Amino acid sequence: MRNTSRSAHLALCAASLTLAGPVGPAAAAPAAPRGPALEARIERLLARMTLAEKIGQMTQVSEGNMLTGPGGTVGLEASVKAANVGSVLNAMGVDRTRALQRLAVEQTRLKIPLIFGLDVVHGYKTTFPIPLAESCSWDLAAIERAAHVAATEAAADGIHWTFAPMVDVARDPRWGRIAEGAGEDVYLGSQIARARVRGFQGRDLQAPDSVIACVKHFAAYGASMAGREYNTVDISRRALLETYLPPYRAAVEAGARTVMSAFNEYDGVPCSGNKFLLDDTLKRKWKFPGLVVSDWSAIMEMTHHGYAADLKDAARLAALAGMDMDMQSNAFLQHLPALVREKKVPERVLDEAVRRILRVKFEKGLFDDPYRACDAARRDRALWAPAHLAAARDIARKSIVLLKNDQGVLPLAKGKTVALVGPLAANRDDMLGAWPGPGDPKRCKSVLDGIQGRGVKVLQAAGCDIKGADKAGFDAALAAARQADVVVAVMGEAALMSGEAASRSEIGLPGVQRELLAALKATGKPIVLVVMSGRPLTLGWEHEHLDAVVQAWHLGIEAGVAVNDVLFGDHNPSGRLVTTFPRVVGQIPLYYDHLNTGRPFNPKDHYTTHYMDVSNDPLYPFGHGLSYTRFDYGPLKLSTTNLAPGARLRVETIIRNVGERDGEEVAQLYVRDLVGSVNRPVRQLKGFRKLMIRKGQAATVAFELGARDLAFWRQDLTFGAEAGQFDVWVGPSSVAGPKATFRLTRDVALPE
Repeated sequence: MRNTSRSAHLALCAASLTLAGPVGPAAAAPAAPRGPALEARIERLLARMTLAEKIGQMTQVSEGNMLTGPGGTVGLEASVKAANVGSVLNAMGVDRTRALQRLAVEQTRLKIPLIFGLDVVHGYKTTFPIPLAESCSWDLAAIERAAHVAATEAAADGIHWTFAPMVDVARDPRWGRIAEGAGEDVYLGSQIARARVRGFQGRDLQAPDSVIACVKHFAAYGASMAGREYNTVDISRRALLETYLPPYRAAVEAGARTVMSAFNEYDGVPCSGNKFLLDDTLKRKWKFPGLVVSDWSAIMEMTHHGYAADLKDAARLAALAGMDMDMQSNAFLQHLPALVREKKVPERVLDEAVRRILRVKFEKGLFDDPYRACDAARRDRALWAPAHLAAARDIARKSIVLLKNDQGVLPLAKGKTVALVGPLAANRDDMLGAWPGPGDPKRCKSVLDGIQGRGVKVLQAAGCDIKGADKAGFDAALAAARQADVVVAVMGEAALMSGEAASRSEIGLPGVQRELLAALKATGKPIVLVVMSGRPLTLGWEHEHLDAVVQAWHLGIEAGVAVNDVLFGDHNPSGRLVTTFPRVVGQIPLYYDHLNTGRPFNPKDHYTTHYMDVSNDPLYPFGHGLSYTRFDYGPLKLSTTNLAPGARLRVETIIRNVGERDGEEVAQLYVRDLVGSVNRPVRQLKGFRKLMIRKGQAATVAFELGARDLAFWRQDLTFGAEAGQFDVWVGPSSVAGPKATFRLTRDVALPE
C-alpha cells in the first residue's frame, strides 16, 4: 500500500506568511534499545525459560475492577507468583501496580516484569473528546497532543500499555464503536492513526510520558454487518487491501509496538486464528516486530464461530496463526503444554511469541526499572494538570461541527434570556462518552456550568429524560421557552448508548426528545439544537424545522465550556464531519467515496438507482461544517494537464474569507479516476489543510500529487496507477469545490 503522507504536500501563502510541508508527516519510530545487543539479551533469557514460563508470558489476565468483557480473574496474586501471567490489564494506580510488579520481579525465578495495560482511549483522568469527535477537528497536532496528555497521565499512574488507537474504518453509524475511531475515510484515518501512535508513544518508549500503543482491531472490524457489535464481516480481498488495511499499516509504520486482533472473521476465518492476517500480512509482509494480543476472550470465541472444536483446538489454531498473547480466555495457559507435548504446536512457535513479548518489555525499559510507572509524586503532578485541561478544552472546541445556522441565530448575543433545556443540558456524567477509563464525571463541566458568566439570563429545565416516554417535564421546559429570546436544546445519547456492545437499529434522538423539540418549535422561539452523541444521528426533522444544529459529540471533561465557547462565538466553529450523516436509517451504509453504478441517478429517468421515498443524498456529507464567516474558493490552477510518471502535479486555488470574522477553513483535496481496470470511487480524499484566514484576506493553497497518490489495487491485485483522465477538486467538503481535469500519461507499477 502506498504511503500517501509522503507524496501529498501543500503550501499555504497568505501575504508574507508561508507554511509548507506534508499533510500528515510520518514520524520516526520511537527510540528503543534495539539491535544485536537487545536480541542477545532476549535469547539468553529465552534459553533459561521453561515451557511453563514461556506460556505464562503469553497469558494476559484482568484485575477485574474494569471488566471489558464476560468473566474475571480469581487469585491474581497467586498466578503472578507462579509465573503464569505475563501481563495484567485493568490494574490501576501506582500502589496496586507496584504491589503486583513486586510479586513478578521479586518472587519468581526469572524476575520477568509484568506489563500493565488499560483502555486509555481518549484520556486518562483528563478526559478528552471521544476519538470520532477529535477526528472532526482535522487537526493532527491537536490529536497527537491529546494522546500525549493521555499517555502522560496513564504512565504516571502505573500504566505501560494502552489498547488504542482504534483505527477501524467505520461506515455504518448503527455500530456503536464508530465512536472510537476516525470515521469513514481511508486517507484521513491513516493520518490520524499515525498522529495517535506518535502521541501515545512519543520518540522514546522509556520516557516517563510514553505508553505503548496497541492498534486495533486487526482487521476490518468496522465492517461488521448491519452495524451489529461482534457480528460477522463479509468483504472482498480488494476492499480489505484498499479500504480497511491502510490505517493499520500507517499505525505500524508510525512505530506502534503492539496490535490487537479483532473479534470478527475475515474470509471465513476468525481474526484471532487467521494466519493470512497475523502472520503472512502483519508479521512477514509488513515486517512488524512487536507482539499481537487477542481481544478479550477472542481465542475462546473461535469455538462459537464454529472454527475451533473446543478451547484446546482454539489455542492450537491461534498459536499457529501468529497470536502471541491470549487476553483473558486462558486457552494458552490451559492447553499449550499438552499441545507442545503432542507435537501439535512446535515449541519454536512459542519461542517466537515470547521473543516478541520480551522485546516489547525490554524496549519499554521494564527490565532495567520495573517500577518506572510507579511514581506517586509524578502522578500527583500529572493528573488533571492545568495544561492538560487547557488541551482538552482546545480540542473540544475544535471538534464541534456547526451543521446548520439559519438567519445567523448563532453566535448567541449577550444580554438576552436563554432557555437552556434538554436532558443533557445540566448533565455531567454523559459528557465523558464511551470508554472514559478512570475519568471522573464530578470534574466535568456541563453546558449549564459553562454558560455561567456569559452575560445572559438562563432559564433551565430538562424537559425529559434521554430515554423513556415520560413527558411530565415538558411544561417546565415550555414555560422557560416562552420567557426566553432563544432556546438552546441540549439533546442526544447517553454515554453508554455508543461504544462497545452499543449498536442501535434506529439512530434518531431517543425517547421523547423529538416530541419535546416539536412542542418547543410551536412556541415560535428560535431554537438551537446541540447534539451530544457518539455517532451520527438521523436528524432530518431537526434540520428541516430548527434554526441551528450543532454537533457536539461527547466532548469530555471540558465539554460544557467548549460548547459555550462556540455558542457565544468566542471560538469560531471549524470542525468538519469525518462520517456521513444519513437522512434515514434505510440509506445505511452511506459514505462519500462510493462506486458508481451502471445506472447512476437521473431525476428524469425512473430506471436509475434511487429510493422512492427519500433522496440518495446524505443529510450532511463527509467534510461538511459551517463557520461564522464565509469562504470562497477560486478556480483551480494546475501546473500541467499531462502528468508523466515520476513527475509532480501542483494544484492551486485561492481561498478568500468574505465574511465578517476571522476563521479556520479545512481545504480538502479530492480526486476521481474516471476509468480503471476496476471501478473507482466517485471521489477520494488525497490531502487536506486546516488554515486560519483573517476576515477580508485570502490564502493560496497548493497541493502536490504524484502517481502514488493515484494508485490502487488493480484488477490483477497488483498495485499501481493507470493512464487516463482524472478529475480533481479542492473544496470545503466532499460535494463542493471547483474542479479541474488532468491526465496520467502512462501506467505505473509501484511497490506496495
